[in-house]
Amino acid sequence: MKPLTKHIPNLHPKFFWDFRFDSIDWDGGYKMVIARIVERGGQDQIDEIVRFYGREKVIISIRDEIFFLPNYAIDKALKLFPELKKEEMYCYLNRKDKPYSWI
Repeated sequence: MKPLTKHIPNLHPKFFWDFRFDSIDWDGGYKMVIARIVERGGQDQIDEIVRFYGREKVIISIRDEIFFLPNYAIDKALKLFPELKKEEMYCYLNRKDKPYSWI
């Protein structure tokens, strides 16, 4: 019987310094992986998560499922994925620095 091999994205462990890299659940933790790479990765890492998860899953995650990205990462995501609109991104709507009406 052939041993099962774990398919993982080709990302450097430095992006996941606070996790045991060999224990990351790449399928179940996709939101964490995508958010971390959008926030801290370069074009090569973005290309790798798009290859690994698929463009549609990455866009849906950024738009609907990731609860927080810093403002600079939101701007970066908008440049990388032109089909995203800031006003539709949950992480943008959920920002703590947005003005609130206290009345």
